[in-house]
Amino acid sequence: MTMKSLPPILEMKNVTVIQGDKNKKVLDAVSLTIQAGENVAILGPNGAGKTSLIRTITREYYPVAHRNTVLRVMGEDHWNLFELRNLLGIVSGGLQLACAREIPGIEMILSGFFGGIGLHQRQRVTARMREKAGEVLRFLEIAHLKNREMSVMSSGEARRFLIGRAIIHDPKALILDEPTNGLDLRATHHFKKVIRKIVHSGASIILVTQNLQDIIPEISRVVLMKGGKIVKDGPKKDALTQASIRELFNVPVEVHQKDGYFYTLGH
Repeated sequence: MTMKSLPPILEMKNVTVIQGDKNKKVLDAVSLTIQAGENVAILGPNGAGKTSLIRTITREYYPVAHRNTVLRVMGEDHWNLFELRNLLGIVSGGLQLACAREIPGIEMILSGFFGGIGLHQRQRVTARMREKAGEVLRFLEIAHLKNREMSVMSSGEARRFLIGRAIIHDPKALILDEPTNGLDLRATHHFKKVIRKIVHSGASIILVTQNLQDIIPEISRVVLMKGGKIVKDGPKKDALTQASIRELFNVPVEVHQKDGYFYTLGH
Protein backbone atom coordinates (compact mmCIF):
# COMPACT_ATOMS: atom_id res chain seq x y z
CA MET A 1 0.00 0.00 0.00
CA THR A 2 1.46 3.38 -1.00
CA MET A 3 1.47 6.46 1.23
CA LYS A 4 -1.08 8.10 -1.09
CA SER A 5 -3.55 5.27 -0.50
CA LEU A 6 -3.21 5.37 3.30
CA PRO A 7 -5.71 7.40 5.35
CA PRO A 8 -4.47 10.61 7.01
CA ILE A 9 -2.56 10.17 10.26
CA LEU A 10 -4.75 12.89 11.72
CA GLU A 11 -7.93 14.61 10.59
CA MET A 12 -9.44 17.34 12.77
CA LYS A 13 -12.25 19.69 11.76
CA ASN A 14 -13.72 22.36 14.02
CA VAL A 15 -12.38 20.72 17.19
CA THR A 16 -13.01 22.69 20.38
CA VAL A 17 -11.85 21.44 23.78
CA ILE A 18 -12.76 23.00 27.13
CA GLN A 19 -10.79 22.19 30.27
CA GLY A 20 -10.94 23.51 33.84
CA ASP A 21 -12.86 26.76 33.83
CA LYS A 22 -15.88 26.09 31.61
CA ASN A 23 -15.15 29.25 29.64
CA LYS A 24 -11.55 28.24 28.92
CA LYS A 25 -11.08 26.87 25.41
CA VAL A 26 -7.72 25.11 25.27
CA LEU A 27 -8.48 24.33 21.62
CA ASP A 28 -10.70 26.71 19.68
CA ALA A 29 -12.27 25.39 16.45
CA VAL A 30 -9.03 23.70 15.33
CA SER A 31 -8.92 22.14 11.87
CA LEU A 32 -5.81 20.19 10.92
CA THR A 33 -5.05 17.29 8.58
CA ILE A 34 -1.72 15.46 8.52
CA GLN A 35 -1.27 12.99 5.71
CA ALA A 36 0.56 9.67 5.91
CA GLY A 37 4.24 10.19 5.23
CA GLU A 38 4.25 13.86 6.25
CA ASN A 39 6.76 15.22 8.75
CA VAL A 40 5.20 18.17 10.56
CA ALA A 41 6.22 20.54 13.35
CA ILE A 42 3.66 22.24 15.59
CA LEU A 43 5.29 25.38 16.98
CA GLY A 44 4.04 27.84 19.57
CA PRO A 45 4.72 29.50 22.93
CA ASN A 46 3.71 28.12 26.32
CA GLY A 47 -0.08 28.04 26.61
CA ALA A 48 -0.59 27.89 22.84
CA GLY A 49 -2.61 24.66 23.06
CA LYS A 50 0.08 22.32 21.70
CA THR A 51 -0.06 19.78 24.52
CA SER A 52 -3.86 19.99 24.58
CA LEU A 53 -3.80 19.08 20.90
CA ILE A 54 -1.72 15.98 21.63
CA ARG A 55 -3.96 14.98 24.54
CA THR A 56 -6.96 15.27 22.25
CA ILE A 57 -5.32 13.02 19.67
CA THR A 58 -4.56 10.42 22.37
CA ARG A 59 -8.09 10.66 23.81
CA GLU A 60 -7.04 12.14 27.13
CA TYR A 61 -9.18 15.17 26.22
CA TYR A 62 -12.49 15.03 24.36
CA PRO A 63 -13.89 17.70 22.04
CA VAL A 64 -17.12 19.55 22.66
CA ALA A 65 -19.80 17.72 20.66
CA HIS A 66 -20.82 19.57 17.51
CA ARG A 67 -22.49 18.19 14.38
CA ASN A 68 -19.66 19.44 12.18
CA THR A 69 -16.79 18.27 14.41
CA VAL A 70 -14.46 15.58 13.03
CA LEU A 71 -11.65 13.84 14.92
CA ARG A 72 -10.09 10.86 13.15
CA VAL A 73 -6.78 9.09 13.67
CA MET A 74 -5.62 6.80 10.86
CA GLY A 75 -9.06 7.17 9.28
CA GLU A 76 -10.96 5.90 12.34
CA ASP A 77 -13.34 7.85 14.59
CA HIS A 78 -13.08 5.43 17.51
CA TRP A 79 -10.04 3.58 18.76
CA ASN A 80 -9.13 1.11 21.43
CA LEU A 81 -6.39 3.05 23.24
CA PHE A 82 -4.06 0.04 23.26
CA GLU A 83 -4.41 -0.31 19.48
CA LEU A 84 -3.90 3.44 19.01
CA ARG A 85 -0.63 3.36 20.92
CA ASN A 86 0.62 0.67 18.56
CA LEU A 87 0.06 2.99 15.58
CA LEU A 88 1.19 6.25 17.20
CA GLY A 89 4.36 6.23 19.25
CA ILE A 90 4.42 9.03 21.82
CA VAL A 91 7.36 10.54 23.70
CA SER A 92 6.84 13.39 26.18
CA GLY A 93 8.40 14.97 29.24
CA GLY A 94 5.47 13.79 31.35
CA LEU A 95 6.04 10.21 30.23
CA GLN A 96 9.72 10.51 31.12
CA LEU A 97 8.85 11.59 34.66
CA ALA A 98 6.47 8.63 34.99
CA CYS A 99 9.19 6.27 33.74
CA ALA A 100 11.97 7.48 36.07
CA ARG A 101 11.88 4.24 38.08
CA GLU A 102 14.22 1.44 39.08
CA ILE A 103 13.55 -0.37 35.81
CA PRO A 104 16.36 -1.53 33.48
CA GLY A 105 16.34 0.14 30.09
CA ILE A 106 15.72 -3.13 28.23
CA GLU A 107 12.56 -3.74 30.30
CA MET A 108 11.35 -0.22 29.53
CA ILE A 109 11.60 -0.94 25.82
CA LEU A 110 9.95 -4.36 26.16
CA SER A 111 7.08 -2.82 28.15
CA GLY A 112 6.04 -1.05 24.95
CA PHE A 113 4.62 -4.38 23.77
CA PHE A 114 2.16 -4.31 26.67
CA GLY A 115 1.36 -0.60 26.82
CA GLY A 116 2.65 -0.27 30.39
CA ILE A 117 5.68 1.04 32.25
CA GLY A 118 8.02 -1.82 33.06
CA LEU A 119 7.22 -5.53 33.01
CA HIS A 120 4.98 -7.56 35.32
CA GLN A 121 5.14 -11.24 36.24
CA ARG A 122 2.08 -12.24 34.24
CA GLN A 123 3.40 -10.71 31.03
CA ARG A 124 5.05 -13.23 28.75
CA VAL A 125 8.01 -11.87 26.82
CA THR A 126 8.64 -14.00 23.76
CA ALA A 127 11.92 -14.68 22.00
CA ARG A 128 10.69 -12.59 19.07
CA MET A 129 9.98 -9.66 21.40
CA ARG A 130 13.52 -9.85 22.80
CA GLU A 131 14.92 -10.07 19.28
CA LYS A 132 12.97 -6.97 18.26
CA ALA A 133 14.10 -5.10 21.39
CA GLY A 134 17.70 -5.96 20.51
CA GLU A 135 17.18 -4.50 17.03
CA VAL A 136 15.82 -1.30 18.57
CA LEU A 137 18.74 -1.06 21.01
CA ARG A 138 21.22 -1.34 18.15
CA PHE A 139 19.28 1.09 15.95
CA LEU A 140 19.30 3.73 18.71
CA GLU A 141 22.92 2.92 19.68
CA ILE A 142 22.03 2.29 23.35
CA ALA A 143 22.71 -1.45 23.72
CA HIS A 144 25.52 -0.70 26.19
CA LEU A 145 22.98 0.94 28.51
CA LYS A 146 20.32 -1.79 28.45
CA ASN A 147 20.86 -2.90 32.06
CA ARG A 148 21.11 0.59 33.54
CA GLU A 149 18.06 1.64 35.54
CA MET A 150 15.93 4.45 34.17
CA SER A 151 16.11 6.31 37.49
CA VAL A 152 19.88 6.84 37.20
CA MET A 153 20.13 7.60 33.49
CA SER A 154 20.81 11.09 32.21
CA SER A 155 17.86 12.86 30.61
CA GLY A 156 19.27 12.23 27.15
CA GLU A 157 19.80 8.52 27.79
CA ALA A 158 16.30 8.08 29.25
CA ARG A 159 14.76 9.95 26.30
CA ARG A 160 16.33 7.50 23.87
CA PHE A 161 14.90 4.53 25.79
CA LEU A 162 11.47 6.14 25.67
CA ILE A 163 11.88 6.45 21.92
CA GLY A 164 12.78 2.75 21.86
CA ARG A 165 9.60 1.95 23.79
CA ALA A 166 7.59 4.09 21.36
CA ILE A 167 8.98 2.52 18.16
CA ILE A 168 9.00 -1.13 19.27
CA HIS A 169 5.82 -1.71 17.22
CA ASP A 170 7.13 0.12 14.12
CA PRO A 171 4.38 2.78 14.42
CA LYS A 172 3.18 4.74 11.40
CA ALA A 173 3.98 8.01 13.17
CA LEU A 174 5.93 9.21 16.19
CA ILE A 175 4.63 12.16 18.23
CA LEU A 176 7.32 14.09 20.10
CA ASP A 177 6.00 16.55 22.69
CA GLU A 178 8.65 19.17 23.64
CA PRO A 179 11.36 16.57 23.00
CA THR A 180 14.47 18.56 23.97
CA ASN A 181 13.20 20.07 27.23
CA GLY A 182 15.72 19.34 29.96
CA LEU A 183 18.44 18.18 27.57
CA ASP A 184 21.87 19.76 27.44
CA LEU A 185 23.56 20.71 24.16
CA ARG A 186 25.23 17.33 23.63
CA ALA A 187 22.06 15.35 24.43
CA THR A 188 20.03 17.60 22.14
CA HIS A 189 22.48 16.96 19.31
CA HIS A 190 22.25 13.18 19.78
CA PHE A 191 18.46 13.35 20.06
CA LYS A 192 18.11 15.15 16.73
CA LYS A 193 20.44 12.63 15.12
CA VAL A 194 18.22 9.78 16.35
CA ILE A 195 15.02 11.47 15.14
CA ARG A 196 16.48 12.05 11.69
CA LYS A 197 17.46 8.38 11.58
CA ILE A 198 13.88 7.36 12.45
CA VAL A 199 12.48 9.60 9.70
CA HIS A 200 14.79 8.00 7.15
CA SER A 201 13.65 4.55 8.33
CA GLY A 202 10.12 5.39 7.14
CA ALA A 203 8.13 6.69 10.14
CA SER A 204 6.38 10.06 10.06
CA ILE A 205 7.24 12.63 12.73
CA ILE A 206 4.86 15.04 14.44
CA LEU A 207 7.09 17.36 16.46
CA VAL A 208 5.49 19.62 19.08
CA THR A 209 7.84 22.34 20.31
CA GLN A 210 8.42 25.95 21.30
CA ASN A 211 11.98 25.92 19.92
CA LEU A 212 12.75 26.58 16.27
CA GLN A 213 16.05 24.73 16.66
CA ASP A 214 14.17 21.45 17.28
CA ILE A 215 12.77 21.46 13.74
CA ILE A 216 14.96 19.03 11.82
CA PRO A 217 15.60 19.54 8.07
CA GLU A 218 13.37 16.58 7.15
CA ILE A 219 10.30 18.44 8.44
CA SER A 220 8.73 20.22 5.48
CA ARG A 221 5.56 21.68 7.04
CA VAL A 222 5.08 23.86 10.12
CA VAL A 223 1.86 24.66 11.99
CA LEU A 224 1.93 27.76 14.20
CA MET A 225 -0.36 27.77 17.27
CA LYS A 226 -1.29 30.53 19.68
CA GLY A 227 -4.17 30.87 22.15
CA GLY A 228 -5.63 27.48 21.28
CA LYS A 229 -5.86 28.32 17.57
CA ILE A 230 -3.88 27.59 14.44
CA VAL A 231 -2.62 30.93 13.18
CA LYS A 232 -0.54 29.68 10.25
CA ASP A 233 0.00 26.37 8.45
CA GLY A 234 2.22 25.82 5.47
CA PRO A 235 5.63 24.95 4.03
CA LYS A 236 8.45 25.51 6.51
CA LYS A 237 10.04 28.37 4.62
CA ASP A 238 6.72 30.23 4.49
CA ALA A 239 5.75 29.61 8.13
CA LEU A 240 9.10 30.39 9.74
CA THR A 241 9.45 33.95 8.52
CA GLN A 242 10.77 36.69 10.74
CA ALA A 243 7.39 38.43 10.81
CA SER A 244 5.55 35.22 11.74
CA ILE A 245 7.92 34.30 14.58
CA ARG A 246 7.95 37.83 15.98
CA GLU A 247 4.15 37.85 16.08
CA LEU A 248 3.88 34.30 17.44
CA PHE A 249 6.21 34.86 20.40
CA ASN A 250 5.84 38.62 20.67
CA VAL A 251 9.60 39.18 20.75
CA PRO A 252 11.87 41.22 18.42
CA VAL A 253 14.04 38.46 16.95
CA GLU A 254 15.81 37.80 13.70
CA VAL A 255 15.23 34.44 12.01
CA HIS A 256 18.17 32.78 10.26
CA GLN A 257 18.65 29.53 8.39
CA LYS A 258 21.69 27.29 8.06
CA ASP A 259 22.09 23.69 6.87
CA GLY A 260 18.34 23.10 6.89
CA TYR A 261 17.84 24.41 10.44
CA PHE A 262 16.15 27.65 11.52
CA TYR A 263 17.23 29.63 14.55
CA THR A 264 16.64 33.04 16.14
CA LEU A 265 18.87 35.86 17.31
CA GLY A 266 17.53 38.45 19.74
CA HIS A 267 18.15 42.16 19.62
